[in-house]
Amino acid sequence: MNSRPIGAVPNDSGSTTFTVWAPFARSVDIHLHEKAETFAMERTSDGYFSGEADCGSDSKYWLVLDGANELPDPASRSQPEGVHGPSQVVDLRHFSWSDHDFVARPLRDNVLYELHVGTFSHGGTFSSAVEHLDALVTLGITAIEIMPVAQFPGARNWGYDGVFPFAVQASYGGPWGLQNFVNECHQRGMAVVLDVVYNHLGPEGNVLAVFGPYLTDRYRTPWGQAVNFDGAESDAVREYFVANALQWFSDFHVDGLRLDAVHEFMDRSPRPFLVDLAAAAADVSEMSGRPCWLIAESASNDPRTVTPTGLGGLGMDAQWNDDFHHAVHVAMTSEQFGYYADFTGPRDVARAMDQGFVYQGQRSRFRNRRHGAPSLSIDPTRFVVFDQNHDQVGNRADGARLSTLIPLDRLLLTASLLLLAPGVPLLFMGEEYGETAPFTYFVDHGDPDLLEAVRQGRTDEHDGAESDAPDPGDPETFNRAVLNQSSRTEGAHRTIWEHYRSLLSLRAAEPALRRSSREETTADAFGPVVILTRTHEATTVVAFFNLSGSPQSAPLPASGHWEELLTEGTSNNQGTVELAPWRFRLFRIHDR
Repeated sequence: MNSRPIGAVPNDSGSTTFTVWAPFARSVDIHLHEKAETFAMERTSDGYFSGEADCGSDSKYWLVLDGANELPDPASRSQPEGVHGPSQVVDLRHFSWSDHDFVARPLRDNVLYELHVGTFSHGGTFSSAVEHLDALVTLGITAIEIMPVAQFPGARNWGYDGVFPFAVQASYGGPWGLQNFVNECHQRGMAVVLDVVYNHLGPEGNVLAVFGPYLTDRYRTPWGQAVNFDGAESDAVREYFVANALQWFSDFHVDGLRLDAVHEFMDRSPRPFLVDLAAAAADVSEMSGRPCWLIAESASNDPRTVTPTGLGGLGMDAQWNDDFHHAVHVAMTSEQFGYYADFTGPRDVARAMDQGFVYQGQRSRFRNRRHGAPSLSIDPTRFVVFDQNHDQVGNRADGARLSTLIPLDRLLLTASLLLLAPGVPLLFMGEEYGETAPFTYFVDHGDPDLLEAVRQGRTDEHDGAESDAPDPGDPETFNRAVLNQSSRTEGAHRTIWEHYRSLLSLRAAEPALRRSSREETTADAFGPVVILTRTHEATTVVAFFNLSGSPQSAPLPASGHWEELLTEGTSNNQGTVELAPWRFRLFRIHDR
């Protein structure tokens, strides 16, 4: 698919070329906000309008439809006055990159760290987030995953209400702030993954529907209208979103995109949009000589998501595995509400480690139908695994983190399950030291009726548990979510930090803990004990996890010499492994 330049593109001559897809309009003009000048755009083909104006970078402008309707640009690169203000021309070529020698390591060798820019630091900006990057390098993080930064209304939002997909949130530092953040990460050897939302747009400030059929009423998502990926005139819509993805790879040097909820991409076309996106990302990767990962969030448990396009799949590089999270969460908390009702604890933890999906076509009680498909063909390194993330914490009424739900011994064991499991681990900001600040849903809508609808929606989602669900529009709900990173040096927080650091150091040093194939990974549960075996080339490691509050024992195989890792000493060639409650032990096998 060809992706033409859209939006405002500065020229070397000092002028700017504007291009917009607006098939609903008879005419489109460029109105320079500060000069009170108007330039006509010509209709070119297929509903596109193009024109040139005598203005350069930093100029603010509106697009005027049919001589009357003055709106921001659907492909605006900057909204310095918010979603209701004028768009701004920015020349993304002017940033002085110093990351020319950086090439991200293979995705399979990474440890991802998900952060929300607004609450990651007290400054709430890209610049203030940079101040904490060195600590993450020390911890062992190799890739930062940023929650969505597309311009949203106000200054407080998770990011999934973005309405200008090409513009970087002004309150975070705008496009130059993101470019500098990526550059700073690359200088420290860390890759950057950006969360993007292509399944819907937010409700406030959304102008796309006025310009053309970017959205459709043929399908509905949980958040409103679906994106028009397969209806009439959908070719230009697909071009729009492919162009957006290419912008992040090319102009911002991000190394990967996390695609929000691809199961809500309503697309019945023979060649799905995701296949087009995978092809475009592969082309950029080949031309640039660096990876351009596509990581899907999908609730479908469909192995086609990460199957290569040449084999009939969608071509994503990896996908989030919710089943791993749900199995571990149930084993640690015994919670059984909602989708947790489908999971039983140790047996499902072992199945997620051994096979990927827990649900591979069997009946789901929560869904009241069969769910998923077999995943044994998927390499473990195509699964992103986690014990917490923004959804699993933030969609609880009280935004409670695991650190406030389970005691320290289980918290440490949960980290061990995550960081020793096959797959690409993802940490949610703050879990590495047991952050206790709740991460609840927050918004900053300017429309009182919309804000009230959001409040009511959250209350309904939690079955009327109003006392447990803070007001998403109250600034204090946002303020309470800001991390207290200085606590990682204190008491139990330091113990948790050192545990994560030790495990990540071991993971980096031991190839079998990074890249075992499906054939080299086995896991099984014997009562409450999960035994995980991972092999890479000539090295085998075996982990024993006691997911219970009572002492347990497990047999050691008779062959080989067993060296215990993370603790001193060795085990006899025969005998049993004694496991204290909520503890694990890890061994390396030497053949001799």
